[in-house]
Formats: sequence, C-alpha cells, structure tokens
Amino acid sequence: MKFAIIVSRFNQSITQKLLQGALSAFKKQKIQQKNISVYWVPGAFEIPYLASCLAEKKKFNAIICLGCILKGETAHNEYISQAVANGIMQISISSKIPITFGILTPDNLKQAQERSGKGSSNKGVEAAEAAILMAEIQWD
Repeated sequence: MKFAIIVSRFNQSITQKLLQGALSAFKKQKIQQKNISVYWVPGAFEIPYLASCLAEKKKFNAIICLGCILKGETAHNEYISQAVANGIMQISISSKIPITFGILTPDNLKQAQERSGKGSSNKGVEAAEAAILMAEIQWD
C-alpha cells in the first residue's frame, strides 16, 4: 500500500509533531518509508487542492491531511476550517480514495500542543491509523 501525507507549513511547530505521529503509526504497522510520500503546502486552505491533485493520479491507497487552524480574534478560522473539511470530504467521496482529517481546530496553542504531543493523543497518529484501516477496507 502507498500513502500520501499532506502537511500545512502554517503552525509548523504543531504540524511537524502531527507528521511525526503519523510516521510513527506507519512504522508501527511496518509500512516502509518508501511507500509514504510527504507533501508540504503553505497553509490548511491549500490542502484540499493538493489532495484533489494526488487523488486524480490514483497512485495512493489513502491520503492523510495534517494541519492546525488556531482560533483567532475573528471568525476567519471558522471559514477556513469549514472550507477545508468540506473540500476534503468532497474529494474523498468523488475520488473513492480515503482521505483522513488530521487537521486540528483548537481554541488555543495549549490545546494544539496537547493534540500533537507524544502518544495516542497525537491526532497525526489517529489520522494515519484511520488511513491504514480505510485503505485495507477499500481493497478487501
């Protein structure tokens, strides 16, 4: 099986930890590094576009999306979060390729750090584990 991981550079101190979590989940499942491609995008808003491009290629069994959209003083984060979530879901359904959502939408940096820390609470781990399961189901 082959997997793509799309990671947002925005809030990279958090997204780098999500990526590490995802890679650790793949390692635990004995999925070789050569079967994992990592792509960096400027921000979460660009994730659906790249997910669409990668899904069209039919090269990957699943795509993992990792990002962190922190709440700010305005509603901007809500619009971005909703657009990204809707975009990812539409692409997954239309392409018939599992795309998992490892994009944090915390109220503050502390919550983001808790959800990107070491161990099972890391949402990158959860997104990778879900991608593995969905890829297996897809090919049964």
